Amino acid sequence: MDVTVKIKRYDPESNNADYVWQEYPIAIDENATVLDALIQIREDDDGTLSLRCSCRSAICGSCAMKINGQGGLACKTKASESMDKDGVIRVEPAGNMDTVKDLVADFDMFWNKIREIEPYLQPEGEVPDGEYVVSNESMLHLSAVTACILCGACVSDCTVLEVDKSFLGPAALAKAYRFTADPRDGNEDGVSRDRLKVLGQPSGMWDCTRCNMCVQVCPKGVAPMDRIMAMHDQAIEAGYGNNNGARHADAFIESVGHTGRLDELRLPVKTVGITNIPALLGFAPVGWRAMTHGKLPPLIHKSVEDVQIIRNLYRKLEQ
Repeated sequence: MDVTVKIKRYDPESNNADYVWQEYPIAIDENATVLDALIQIREDDDGTLSLRCSCRSAICGSCAMKINGQGGLACKTKASESMDKDGVIRVEPAGNMDTVKDLVADFDMFWNKIREIEPYLQPEGEVPDGEYVVSNESMLHLSAVTACILCGACVSDCTVLEVDKSFLGPAALAKAYRFTADPRDGNEDGVSRDRLKVLGQPSGMWDCTRCNMCVQVCPKGVAPMDRIMAMHDQAIEAGYGNNNGARHADAFIESVGHTGRLDELRLPVKTVGITNIPALLGFAPVGWRAMTHGKLPPLIHKSVEDVQIIRNLYRKLEQ
């Protein structure tokens, strides 16, 4: 099978240290993976190509990179399914992180965020002398989260990290949920109050925009965004609902549940509070740009047909 692998390369030691695209026309087996193609290029065509790989079995997570603009594992991605109509596969280093060389990303930021959420159990109160027995159901619930191989594909495609590097990111927050949902963490009721309080600070769980990219690219089905949403519920139940993130979620639900649509003009007011004048003034530049570009939401929405059905559904969900 003939294929052209187009690689986004970077050499910090070159005279013109900038990203350049380089094409490699090669012939590979029909069942070859993208990683197979890259290794073949490195071994037979260009020994200067740098990449990370190890297990070749979607276990170690070393070969995470962007393939055709989307994060994933090169060893798990079939080349035959990745080619465009011209037989081209585009490969580039993982996003949202600095590049060391070619397809090798600098994971220092990734690991720093993992350390920031303190990835270990922190029981409060008395710890049993013997084995800490927990229910089988609670461990089965965590089995999908513990399947994370820390490959960084979700971080690579996180849209929040593109604009805010201080955001903890989907990998760290999914790892945090592994502990907040563990009955051995926190107090005797399994509530990680201190952990949830820290995770609710700015750049924490409430900064996720729910774009779903991390869910799409995760090679192990961890679904980081779903874990972040679950932590929202945990935080509110633990009494940490007096913050912009929690109020934003409540205002969102209330608006849709009452009118059948989202009132985007009232949403920021209910999020920060009508008496929070400095915060409301901070929205002024955004509102001005929206108005000048014809994107300002209408002051009065048209009624939604059969809105009572939505209201009934909202009441049932509340119950």
